[in-house]
Amino acid sequence: MDKNSLYRFFEGQASIEEMKAVKEWAESSEEHSKQFHRERKLFNAMILIGNPKWTAINTTKRNRYFIREFLKIASVIIIAVSITATIFSITNEHHKHVDIAMQTIIVPAGQRVNIELPDGSNVWLNAGTQMQYPVSFMEDKREIILDGEAYFDVARNEKCPFIVHTHAMDIEVLGTKFNVEAYAKQQNFEASLIQGKIKIKSPSDNNISQVLLPDYKSTLKNGKLVISKIEDYNIYRWKEGLYCFKNKSFIEIIKDLEKYYNLKIIVDKPSITNIILTGKFRISDGLDYALRILQKDVPFIYDKHTTDDIIYIK
Repeated sequence: MDKNSLYRFFEGQASIEEMKAVKEWAESSEEHSKQFHRERKLFNAMILIGNPKWTAINTTKRNRYFIREFLKIASVIIIAVSITATIFSITNEHHKHVDIAMQTIIVPAGQRVNIELPDGSNVWLNAGTQMQYPVSFMEDKREIILDGEAYFDVARNEKCPFIVHTHAMDIEVLGTKFNVEAYAKQQNFEASLIQGKIKIKSPSDNNISQVLLPDYKSTLKNGKLVISKIEDYNIYRWKEGLYCFKNKSFIEIIKDLEKYYNLKIIVDKPSITNIILTGKFRISDGLDYALRILQKDVPFIYDKHTTDDIIYIK
């Protein structure tokens, strides 16, 4: 298979006929399938560092460049959907079936990543986040699926709304900056608007909808959306690699650490759970460092059980 055709396929620039040809080629043998996924991983890696133009580089140099840049960001796990799911049909507003190529990005514990979407929108993904999006958006709408936390800087396009689907709510925007936290595992949802305007609505209940204005956030509590003013913008500095907390209880901080590092932490000392703390540290410094920082203000010791991968705080 011609690599130019493969990269056009990955970029969403291939025709329907070319997309089908790539799919048939990749499924024709195990060797072709391995080559497809190998090239896809390299292409996905380049997305994370700005998706440089590859067309001006010859095949040999381009492959070396992809490998070199991929190794720089190997700590970020990029998982492309399986070949059978890479192309699927959806129905557009004219009730026509359209083939769409999708990809999925998964951010591992303790990491974060910044990518540029096909429309020029910027997205920062927090630790433990999974996002699925098409390699090329449709003409009438831009849709992604999010499980986790993300900060969006959406390119404005009044004719093509940007829609974020989460396990709890959908968020529709034209062009704006906002943060959304919606981890399906934790069953939480909170959208915070920095700039512009967004509409939040339930995918299953038309009676649940809300328009949010800048400097406010909407939190799902007991099935209802509750609006409150954003008191501290430092909490959104996670996209800079910082975990900032202000007037937060020790147990709430521990729950955040569980989310960021994908570990179970059990607090066996009730007397410290409600201690209020303010501070910050770099997520990349690791969980041990974070716990040592907390020990400066909270009297506790901790022990990690390697057998069950659980940290006990006493």
